[in-house]
Formats: sequence, C-alpha cells, structure tokens
Amino acid sequence: MASGGRKKSVGPPSRVWGTLRTLWQEKHMVLFKAEYTFLVTAVLWLFEIGINIWVIQKVAYTEIDWKAYMEEVEGVINGTYDYTLLKGGTGPLVYPAGFVYIFTALYYITGHGLNIRMGQYLFAAFYLVTLLLVFRIYHRTQRVPPYVFFFVCCASYRIHSIYVLRLFNDPVAMMLLFGATNLFLEGHWTMGCAFCSLAVSVKMNVLLFAPGLLFLLLWEFGWQGTLPRLSLCATIQLLLGLPFLLANPVGYISRAFDLGRQFLFRWTVNWRFLPEEIFLSRYFHLSLLGVHLLTLVLFALLRWKRPGESIMALLKDPSKRTQPQKLSPDQIISILFTSNFIGMCFSRSLHYQFYVWYFHTLPYLLWSGGVKKLAHLLRVLILGLIELCWNTYPSTVYSSAALHVCHLVILLSLWLAPQEGGDKPKRS
Repeated sequence: MASGGRKKSVGPPSRVWGTLRTLWQEKHMVLFKAEYTFLVTAVLWLFEIGINIWVIQKVAYTEIDWKAYMEEVEGVINGTYDYTLLKGGTGPLVYPAGFVYIFTALYYITGHGLNIRMGQYLFAAFYLVTLLLVFRIYHRTQRVPPYVFFFVCCASYRIHSIYVLRLFNDPVAMMLLFGATNLFLEGHWTMGCAFCSLAVSVKMNVLLFAPGLLFLLLWEFGWQGTLPRLSLCATIQLLLGLPFLLANPVGYISRAFDLGRQFLFRWTVNWRFLPEEIFLSRYFHLSLLGVHLLTLVLFALLRWKRPGESIMALLKDPSKRTQPQKLSPDQIISILFTSNFIGMCFSRSLHYQFYVWYFHTLPYLLWSGGVKKLAHLLRVLILGLIELCWNTYPSTVYSSAALHVCHLVILLSLWLAPQEGGDKPKRS
C-alpha cells in the first residue's frame, strides 16, 4: 500500500499555462512593460511581412539609384577596375568595394538588374532581417516600452520607401552594422569588428559609429588588444579593395572614401533654412567638423568614461586598472548609438535615404535620456515630428529647423542621462 499521494510534476505544459495566465493577468501592461518586448516585437515582425508584400504589390516603385548601381557594377563585370572610369546614370561610383560585390550579386539575381520586383522582395528580406537584429538589441537592453516598436516599423512610410520602393544601398550597410552590434552584445568583439568593416565597405556612413566603437574597444581591451582588431578592419578593407587598388590606388581611395564630396542644396533635409552659399561654404563644413569632434570629446571625457578615472586609463590593460569594470549591454548600445547620433546632428547634409542611418536607434536614444520630465507622450511626439520632417518633400525652412530642434532635445537628454556601470557577457 502506498504511503501518501504522489507530487504533481510541473512540466512544460504547466509552465506554458502559467505564462499564459500571467499574460492574461497583465494584459493591460503588455504594451508598457519592457519585459514583454520579445512578445510584442514578434507579433509586429510577422505583421511587417504582410505590410511589405502589400507595399510592393500596391505602391509604385520609384527609380532613383538602382539603375545607376547596376550600371556601375556592370562596368566592373565588363573588366573595368579603375574607379575613375566606373560610373552610372547619376554620376561616378563613390562607394567602397563591398558595395560592388554585394550589388554584383544582386545584378545577377535580378536578371542584370531588370527584374525590379525580385529586387524589391530581396530588400524586403533585408528589412525583415534588420528588424530582427534591431528588436534583439531592444530585447537585450529593455529600455523602451513595447508600444513604441509600432512606430519603429509599421508606422514609418519613409523607411518602407527607402527599403522596398527605392532600393538604396544604405539599408544593406545598416543591416551589417546591426549584425555587428549584436555580436558586440554577445562579447564577440573580433567578429563584430569584421562585420563593422564589411558595413563600411558598403557605405562610409557607418564610420559615424567608429568613435564610439574605438572607445568601447579601448575600455574592453586597452590599446594592446584594440590594435589587432583595428588591423583586422583595415585588412578587410584592403582585401576587398585589392583589385581596384592594383588598377588605380589613388583613384579608388579618392572615389570610394571621398570625405570632402560636395552635396547638392536641393536634396538637403537638415540645412534648408541656410542660404545656399553658406551651405556650400568650406568654412561652414569645417565648423561643423570642429563642433562634431568637440562634442565627441566632451561625451567621451564627461559622459562615457567613469567618474574619477583618467581617460588615459583606457590605454592600460583592463586587468591592470585600479577599478576594472565590464561593459553592460546598455553601455555598449548607448555609446555606439550616441556616437552615430552626434555625427547625424552635425552632418554637412542629410538626404532622404540617410534617415535609415539612425531611424532604428531613435527610440533607444529617447528612452535612455536623463530628462525625467520628458514624458512618454513627449517622446512619441518627438518621434512623430522627426518622421514628419523626413517626409516633407521638398524640405522647407520649418521642417529643417524642426529637425534640428528635435536633435537638440535628444542630445541634451543624452548629456543629462545618468552614468551607469554593470556587467557584460563574456568576450572573445
């Protein structure tokens, strides 16, 4: 005869039922509690599949740069490796070698660039992969309430347009960059640096993240551990560009990495309120560069580094520092996203496709700021106003000015954000 009843085993069905019961009990808070980020973003991601299909099928494609991209890579396919001889309908080839390889693959997949619909579906796939990477970052940091992610994906007309109606190269670069960011969060710094270099090889805007990445590498490894990873980035650029460097090294470097390229006033989103002669002035460009560098230095010295520790301590081996400290996911994301955002604030010109350079980082920047009175509604309004500014075509004095006001509010809130410490995942 058994002496007593058996205990009920708590198996997977019980755990699932318990999770569902908790969800039902907290159903009114699912959109507001950061711990439900995974659930909400999973639903939104599935919804985005339908939205992208609908946009591709129902909204007319607009030709801007795709044909020019195909003409540029066709020159390489035909045997031209001198960058000064490569051009398309919109002008010379001005992107690094990684762009050439990726868009050569797209050239063949889309039947020499003629199957636009296939290209749109490929860029829809890039968009969905980017969203997965972005949502994973937000799931790791859990700073932003889940309802905000509706504005990160479904609500942005401009972002869907950039991806599936325009087929710009900017989304490809940002997809690789967010892949690198996820690797950094997992402590895979070497592989992350490789992906970051690949992103730069598609478009140079990724260099706006470079000051923040350099700071993180020095914090994590000191100068001795940082140099090999920077060397890896340089080696990748060298290997990718080798065929073009052998043909015309000066031509490749001056075209693919032209930091002084002049932008047209008619396309500027952020400086429309200036007279055109000031917009084109080299003195204005140098002033912006100076303020950009000064802001980065101030953030590095007064916001990113730990209080009471010399900036020179970053050069030491972490094990030899007086107070060694591991990076938290929030520190990694905050420094990278802030570095890029500062570059956006002081950019010589922002064109409409450049919106994708920082769009997916804006919720994190807004909800990690230090101004407590910047309530949820005000943050959402700032997101909406930024979206309106980028959707105003052509840009106006008021849309450009409003964009700068929004940038200033975000920058000030980042400056006032409390500094934090914390642990981070293992590194490799």
